[in-house]
Amino acid sequence: MQTDGTEFAVAAAQFAPGDDAAANLASIERLAERAAARGARLVVFPEYSSWFTPTPGTDWLDAAQPVDGPFTRELRAIADRLGLHVVAGMIEQLDGQRRVANTVVAIAPGDGIVARYRKLHLYDAFGQRESEWVAPGDIADPETFAVGDIRFGLQTCYDVRFPEVSRRIVDAGADVICMPAEWVRGPLKEAHWRTLTTARALENTAFVVAADHAPPVGAGNSMIVDPMGVEVATIGEQEDVAVAWISTERIAAVRRLNPALALRRFAVTERPAPLREE
Repeated sequence: MQTDGTEFAVAAAQFAPGDDAAANLASIERLAERAAARGARLVVFPEYSSWFTPTPGTDWLDAAQPVDGPFTRELRAIADRLGLHVVAGMIEQLDGQRRVANTVVAIAPGDGIVARYRKLHLYDAFGQRESEWVAPGDIADPETFAVGDIRFGLQTCYDVRFPEVSRRIVDAGADVICMPAEWVRGPLKEAHWRTLTTARALENTAFVVAADHAPPVGAGNSMIVDPMGVEVATIGEQEDVAVAWISTERIAAVRRLNPALALRRFAVTERPAPLREE
């Protein structure tokens, strides 16, 4: 269905990336085709879509690629063929470092990479130590991109526990936050995922498109949440695509009813990074 720039469909794609890069790309292509067939103009894939194992190690260094390497070239081919914006997480190679970057790229059909994001807050929680193998991104102005009249921003997984990340993205002009994730399963973790994702949409009066890994490692429950905090599309535990319509009219109507962004009295400022234990 063709629409103007004020209303169109977006998708969250859920699958379980593994250590077979070709199989991951095959899943991405299959799900992107499904999203496009359902009318989506943008699809968000999970964190670490290029390659993943549950326990980071030296194999992550071997699997890392430059941000303009083979993985993103394949994403570009998919985007160009389907006329679809593609957002996905990847393991990025960092020159001269023994760690990688946890990076999200946004690909526009015909234009290639239009925005990128390196995860700011690493998952050193719940018994995990992502920072042993992953370097945090530098704090910089958020990169955004437009599809029609709607502007999108990027963030990753554990960043959702830090509301200032989403607030900075919205302050940069984004109306939709694309959030690839690998939300690890565990006691109460599914409840945290749903509560935090919904809160980021509600407090910023923005759409959130959150794409998680399918079980057994990820929690699943990929979702699209609207600016009023309503889950307008949700996937359970299986590999699938969730599609929902977004519009400038819905965003504007919610912000008239709940002008929280205009009424707030505090800004977000940077603080020194915590020291990392070696």
